[in-house]
Amino acid sequence: MKLSDFSYELPKELIAQHPAEPRDHARLMVYDKITGAVAHRYFYDLAAELHKGDVLVFNDSRVIPARLHGKKKETGGKVEVLLLTPVGEDCWEVLVKPGKKALPGTTIEFSSRLCATVKERTDFGGRIVQFHYDGVFDEILDQIGEMPLPPYIHEKMKNPDEYQTVYARERGSAAAPTAGLHFTRNLMEKIRAKGVETVFVTLHVGLGTFRPVEEENVEDHEMHSEFYSVTPAAAAAVNRAKEEGRRVVAVGTTSIRTLESAGKDGVVQAGSGWTDIFIYPGYTYRIADALVTNFHLPESTLLMLISAMSKREKILQAYRIAVAEGYRFFSFGDAMFIR
Repeated sequence: MKLSDFSYELPKELIAQHPAEPRDHARLMVYDKITGAVAHRYFYDLAAELHKGDVLVFNDSRVIPARLHGKKKETGGKVEVLLLTPVGEDCWEVLVKPGKKALPGTTIEFSSRLCATVKERTDFGGRIVQFHYDGVFDEILDQIGEMPLPPYIHEKMKNPDEYQTVYARERGSAAAPTAGLHFTRNLMEKIRAKGVETVFVTLHVGLGTFRPVEEENVEDHEMHSEFYSVTPAAAAAVNRAKEEGRRVVAVGTTSIRTLESAGKDGVVQAGSGWTDIFIYPGYTYRIADALVTNFHLPESTLLMLISAMSKREKILQAYRIAVAEGYRFFSFGDAMFIR
């Protein structure tokens, strides 16, 4: 399977720069994964598309202000650091820009209370750095860090909460699980009132979610590991639904990756760990029956993941319809319900 098999043309003006207001007034494409039929709705119509007894699974990871601006102690050169994953003893795996000059031994100063020393390179082009600080690390990060908006969003946010889901709890993501950005508290109450069960799992979004595919043969791409956690209550709720023939609807690609990573022989196992699961056409979903998702970058692992829920050609045709209909794409864009 070739990387070019997941390409499509997207006008730049359709890349959303800010979320819909209210959030649930984003557009919603409802897509039938068997027939390929498409219907056009708004996100606040999602409750009408769900069935009593469905289990809606959310990723409750909370985005941290993971982008830090500093300078090299030795030269004063500007450096940008994006925190990805803590690896213990005040060390983090990070991306550094410009990376070529961030050699092991380099010290990067961010403020009078925070600096970092580059310890080593990683296999995926990042660095392991050790932070040195005066005070509480998370508090310092909240004071000087920035929300790590994707590079295709050029407008600054007036309110950082725009890049958090309303149910975000578990601190640790370097990017938002963006399908969940469409939900409001009122919509979630409406969904629950219909008899839909809401369940929360955790996957801290890191390099594995947004690292581009560089190999022409899709199968040769290696995913980067991300931390996930499933509580016993969440596992039990999903397993009951599977046993009773009720739908499990994942909200976002991170939720579906968590479910599929924790699923063994069709049964979700409670616990935590690291997953580098790579889902692309040919994969058979074991847990998830349907998916609420955003529209994704061409040639991305996320587009490959949703293509595995139907036929690649049908998904790309739905994307072309979305372009023709003026849907907004990517993090702050409109949504798709694959049922």
